[in-house]
Amino acid sequence: MEKNLEFPALLQLIDERSTAFRAAVAAAPSLDAQVPSCPEWTLFDLVKHLGGGDRFWAAIVGAGPADGPPAEAAAARAALELPREREALLDWLAASTELLLGALREAGPDSDCWAWWSDLQTPRSSGGVARHRVQESAVHTYDAQLAAGTAEPLPGDVALDGVEEFLFTCVASRTAWPHKPATFDFQAAEGRSWRLTVDGDGARSARIPAAGEADAAGVSVHGTASELVLYLYDRVKADSLHVDGDAGLLDLLRAWEPEN
Repeated sequence: MEKNLEFPALLQLIDERSTAFRAAVAAAPSLDAQVPSCPEWTLFDLVKHLGGGDRFWAAIVGAGPADGPPAEAAAARAALELPREREALLDWLAASTELLLGALREAGPDSDCWAWWSDLQTPRSSGGVARHRVQESAVHTYDAQLAAGTAEPLPGDVALDGVEEFLFTCVASRTAWPHKPATFDFQAAEGRSWRLTVDGDGARSARIPAAGEADAAGVSVHGTASELVLYLYDRVKADSLHVDGDAGLLDLLRAWEPEN
């Protein structure tokens, strides 16, 4: 079974995706361009979100174990003032990413810190933060590329890790599933598959054998790893992938709001 990405690789991917994000911002016709995948945001809003997120998580990692994010970090994020001139904004973005990477390098992969997710399948640690920020950077790079004109698929290594990271971080919960127990399979064309099980004990996921080797799920979603990640983050619709089984279960899953 393939191993998860190591901590140095996660840091490199944050840097690579952030660089690609800045390239999309530089190429866009205007900072006021609408972001089709985030229709309430302009490109400037998206920059503020990603760069502010880098700074916010840098402060969280630097604070170490805590019951919540540092109050000063939350206040600073709410009061962010960004330059409107594009070159200065790109410099601010680069500095934001370096603050995050610096905090992660100093902490190493195993330092405890606050995080909003359940610790059921993803640790509340600097390593967990790094893995999640890869996906935040990758998906928002896709958003920025859309605003600039044409989006590229997520890189293969990022996307394969991204399906699992989403299921383990954003979905895993001890909150009881309010419907009949169900299983969801997500099968990447690159050969990796995962099963999400939801029932009265909550939601948890695991890698499973390749398609055709596992028991049938209530619903199975097939696509490239990039397509699966973009579907999970609600950037593409289920009808753009291949779905077998009870597609109505996907609507129930999308509407479910478990506690972390």
